[in-house]
Amino acid sequence: MRSVLILCFLIMGCSSTSNRPLELALSSKNKKIKTVIDNLAQHEVQILFTEIDRNGNSVTFKDYSFQVNDSNYFYPASTVKLPIAILALEKLNTIEQLDKNTVFNVEGDSVKTTFSNEIKKIFAVSDNDAYNRLYEFLGTDYINQKLAEKDINARISHRLSVSNSGNLVTKPLIFYNKNDIIFKTDSVKNQPIKPLFLKTSLKGKGYMENDGLVNNPMDFSLKNYLPITSLHQIMKQLMFPELFPYTKQFHLTPEDRAFLINTMKILPKEAGYASDEYYESYVKFLVFGDSKKPIPSHIKIYNKVGDAYGFLTDCAYIVNEKTNKEYMITATMYVNKNEIFNDNVYEYETIGFPFLAELGRQLVE
Repeated sequence: MRSVLILCFLIMGCSSTSNRPLELALSSKNKKIKTVIDNLAQHEVQILFTEIDRNGNSVTFKDYSFQVNDSNYFYPASTVKLPIAILALEKLNTIEQLDKNTVFNVEGDSVKTTFSNEIKKIFAVSDNDAYNRLYEFLGTDYINQKLAEKDINARISHRLSVSNSGNLVTKPLIFYNKNDIIFKTDSVKNQPIKPLFLKTSLKGKGYMENDGLVNNPMDFSLKNYLPITSLHQIMKQLMFPELFPYTKQFHLTPEDRAFLINTMKILPKEAGYASDEYYESYVKFLVFGDSKKPIPSHIKIYNKVGDAYGFLTDCAYIVNEKTNKEYMITATMYVNKNEIFNDNVYEYETIGFPFLAELGRQLVE
């Protein structure tokens, strides 16, 4: 098996002269790793790993990859909330009357909130309603134009977990100072979404629909597309903007950037989610995804995860304060043995979370 694994590295290539850290991690005899590697084709694993070296004020990246291919589609699930949170803050800064603490509601929605509250929900518990509110503020035309301007290969096409997810028309947002309306955005009709031309956008053997089984592959060609190369790039551009040309940076105020980065490591209890459902590692798949124990204080994880349809993804910037080392890991995998979607029968707990947690430990501890 080890010779096969090494061959995979040679075929897929990497952006450094040696892929040793990933090769060592994925060659581990630990059952949590080995179970996946012994059935590699079934799990569609893709990994990007970056070691961050600091020398005074200079920063350099050592990048390693495994089976990374932007043409191998995976459903990004809630990882799309990362670029949307960034772009929402960026756009908000272009409107003089507003900031992240201005109270607003989506027209027709009784919930009044703020961008800062919604972004906290996104990173603390991956709240879908919070994402959808920011989506209404941006719209697909704006989102995809801004990502393209920053050379980020992506296509955001829909809201999450609502019946009208693909509605091309966004709802207005109404902003308040106390009870007075101070600003209202326009409703925008966005361009129709074009299907992805990827051979792998047809997935599985069937899917559940209206309590019945459809015996055809599920078509993901109109769904969100955010490959791990793009997620990894977004993390680099956010954490180390000075390493990128001005036109490729996210233009956040220093205060908003600090807020966003700090919020990315927030734990559910720090955001007011005190129930047993929201344990500390609830949205920390790498390193801690197979445990509900408290996260050690010397490990800081700034990340965004996604899980849906059997796909598990985590994009994380990780600091180990004991070793004084920094890393970025973006990894995705697939755990849907019966190849049926929407049946809620996925091997998250038995295969997915254990693999991603152990992978993280092998790479950063």
